[in-house]
Amino acid sequence: MKKLRQGFERFCFKHRKIGIPNLMLYISIGTALVYLFTLISENYLLYDILCFDRARILQGQVWRLFSYVFIPSGGGLILTAVSLLCYFSLGRAMENSWGTLRFNLYYLSGILMMDIYCMIFKCYASVEYLNLSLFLGYATMYPNAQFLLLFIIPVKAWIFALIDLGLMLFGLIMYPFPENLFSVISLANYFLFFGAEVVNVFPVSWRANASRLFRKKKKYAPSEPKKPIPFPSAGSYDASVASVKAPYTHRCTVCGRTDVSHPDLEFRYCSRCNGYYCYCQEHISNHEHIQ
Repeated sequence: MKKLRQGFERFCFKHRKIGIPNLMLYISIGTALVYLFTLISENYLLYDILCFDRARILQGQVWRLFSYVFIPSGGGLILTAVSLLCYFSLGRAMENSWGTLRFNLYYLSGILMMDIYCMIFKCYASVEYLNLSLFLGYATMYPNAQFLLLFIIPVKAWIFALIDLGLMLFGLIMYPFPENLFSVISLANYFLFFGAEVVNVFPVSWRANASRLFRKKKKYAPSEPKKPIPFPSAGSYDASVASVKAPYTHRCTVCGRTDVSHPDLEFRYCSRCNGYYCYCQEHISNHEHIQ
């Protein structure tokens, strides 16, 4: 799996310029136009044309499989403008870091997974959770980035990410099936693309404490007790043991005596032996020559 992910990342990096550049810019502009048209005309004609409708899709209106991304998630004019600007900035940052191809695949795979799930279980697709995957992706890549809550209070991205994941788990428990799994399916692209990197939304200190908590301690086998390190007591030093004999210079090849063990002997080297052989004075003329 790791090699497959690495191969996919290399492919996306090699073809990083393929795809729709500034994808979130087009989606944000389209969403703003839909919102302004609805606000001015005071009807929901565009909403009805663009929304996800399983029955109409089966009748041939296939554009509804992706056109619902242009429907605003709700709120007033200021809230919609801020959210669109925020999602555009997040998408732009991710595209600059990943490249056009990988970001397009990230966003479009989220749409595809929601379409499949909603077509099977007859749910209503919404862009809210899909845009949430953008925020979670950005928070995973830049967990220490700061956002201004109410344009005043600085809050780091990982805090918002944990709150969003908590709300997702809350909905998973509280809502009935199949609506409770919609948030999980809509965020499947986030878990698929980031894999083990999703732990980056947790602070480094939390991850360090968790690693120490679950780290396996080394167990010593009963048959392998710890051996004490001997330490000599005072007055136990033996000079005779510590003394080291000086290495010899000459050694007789026949009897093995050396100039250290028998300093009174004389040693000679035989010129007829094939090699560098030494003999004492008793064996220099009484030995078999080595050939």
